[in-house]
Amino acid sequence: MDNRRFLWYFRNMDSRATPPIPAYALYGEGRGFPDVLHCERTADRARLHDWRIAPHRHPNLHQFFLIRSGAAWITVDGRARDLALPVLISIPAWVVHGFRFSAGTEGFVLTVPLAALPEAFGEGAPLALGRWGAAPADAAIDALFEEVMRQRSLADTARTPMLRALALQIACLTARALQAGTPATASRYAHHMQAFEGLVRSHLRDGWTLRDYAAALSLTPTHLNRVSQAIAGLPAARFVESRRFNEACRLLAYTQMTIAEAGYALGFDDPAYFSRAFRRQTGETPSHYRKRLASTDLPDAALTGIS
Repeated sequence: MDNRRFLWYFRNMDSRATPPIPAYALYGEGRGFPDVLHCERTADRARLHDWRIAPHRHPNLHQFFLIRSGAAWITVDGRARDLALPVLISIPAWVVHGFRFSAGTEGFVLTVPLAALPEAFGEGAPLALGRWGAAPADAAIDALFEEVMRQRSLADTARTPMLRALALQIACLTARALQAGTPATASRYAHHMQAFEGLVRSHLRDGWTLRDYAAALSLTPTHLNRVSQAIAGLPAARFVESRRFNEACRLLAYTQMTIAEAGYALGFDDPAYFSRAFRRQTGETPSHYRKRLASTDLPDAALTGIS
């Protein structure tokens, strides 16, 4: 059977859509992420929501779904597709997605914080997992998900490295499955986007313009916009701004910098302008954001990344 019929790629849903799309640590949850990863059976959560998972997104988390049996439909970018089972699905951070399952559908969802697996998601990572995709699942990937579930129940010193190793294997096998049917254009776009994101991280505080980034990638600004829109669902300039304020959230949450110092570090010469821009992006002032985080045990994952 032609694997291409199992492989689809779409742009992320435009984050400007109203009402706002929920952003969760896990579906229906708003607290931070307490473990190296999370894995659960599809039915455990889907049953609680009448087998429907409304469109949502996860900041700073990558998800892998293995749907074994039953029936399932996925929605990405407002488009619904039925899934031929068993199927393996990769959902990057911030990609808006939802599901509908038949009652009793069996499978797993593995959720991995990006920071926990830099080999797969960090700067320069060789795996092309920047776009969502679906591909047929086999017995090898099924066994890995089962082993993740078993290892999560343990409490010895090997638990964390074992879970990381298993998650990396799943990421690698997923990348291979998706790349096997990726059109050449999509592959080039993913390569350009990976390089663009690396440059953004390296020059976030240097005041680079869109032309600077495009020149460094040997692309025109128009083509860079096309790549960013296709992969990230945002024009290139908005993608840079999203990463800029993502870093602002981190500085406010995890450093002792004053608000003015955080603004200066990200290229804002006027602290008042930084505060206004931060509020436009996040819906709250820097001082309120920091105060709210200080009153909780863990940062709210839904607000440590900005779409």
